[in-house]
Amino acid sequence: MTWLITGGAGYIGAHVARAMAGAGERVVALDDLSAGVPGRLPESVPLVRGSSLDGDLVRKVIAEYDVTGVVHLAARKQVGESVDRPAYYYQENVGGLATLLEAVAEAGVKRFLFSSSAAVYGNPDVDLITEDTPCAPMSPYGETKLTGEWLVRAAGRAHGIATVCLRYFNVAGAGAPELADTGVFNVIPMVFDRLTRGEAPRIFGADYPTPDGTCVRDYIHVADLAEAHLTAARRLTEGAAGDLTVNIGRGEGVSVRELITAIAEVSGDSTPAVVGPRRPGDAPRAVASAELAARELGWSARRGVREMVESAWQGWQLHHSRTPAV
Repeated sequence: MTWLITGGAGYIGAHVARAMAGAGERVVALDDLSAGVPGRLPESVPLVRGSSLDGDLVRKVIAEYDVTGVVHLAARKQVGESVDRPAYYYQENVGGLATLLEAVAEAGVKRFLFSSSAAVYGNPDVDLITEDTPCAPMSPYGETKLTGEWLVRAAGRAHGIATVCLRYFNVAGAGAPELADTGVFNVIPMVFDRLTRGEAPRIFGADYPTPDGTCVRDYIHVADLAEAHLTAARRLTEGAAGDLTVNIGRGEGVSVRELITAIAEVSGDSTPAVVGPRRPGDAPRAVASAELAARELGWSARRGVREMVESAWQGWQLHHSRTPAV
């Protein structure tokens, strides 16, 4: 049994590759290295440089490594960029998935695990988001993830492929400092970046209908997320029925202000946050119901927000140097 992990040298992909390889699974990574870093992968995991849009390369990798299951993480994932470049996002995220699924079907691969997102839900007015909450994505990125789920399920039905779609909530932290997220697109590294540059953290809106007025989100440690992938992959290996879609979150909400307080405690920098106007499309609250993942996968998150912030801070310090304020 060999698993192909697309996007395997990325922030999430490398954690998944390490978790699966560490548990004794055979793994090969495919990554175009536009965001991936080869050094994140353990020596036991071969890396093939390329894109899932390259059908000939995908077929070659499947044949050469005798791939029997796929974990598809490779995707463009910046919401704002997707608004500016919708065609590009559909080409990369949906086109790449379609090409990959064609190769998978031709090769007779029968297990497929898809990286989806809570962005498929949009802005639901519910306390906890279940898998039955109606999907109404608010960005081209979210649309590509929902379209991807439809495509994965359709291919599964057409070709007898067992499938699992994991809808991630807000991923944070690092399993090791060298695996940390080096981008500045999510809230924790955004706060780190401003503190490093001697600037105040920024809050986008403090007048939401939440306990402290700031947005509430469900944060999941990337190491817990990696373990969820391992658990789902083993479910597929055991021959469990396909077509499963589950939320991956903690089922607990943390406000932006609470998160900034935790960052101040960990970093030792308590620069007060400044409040700006709301960003268009931000939901007041987006928290997962994690019950289905516990019931169907026997998985639940084990790490809390403090561990996410501490591990992310260690990674930030490794990859960035503090610039003294002028």
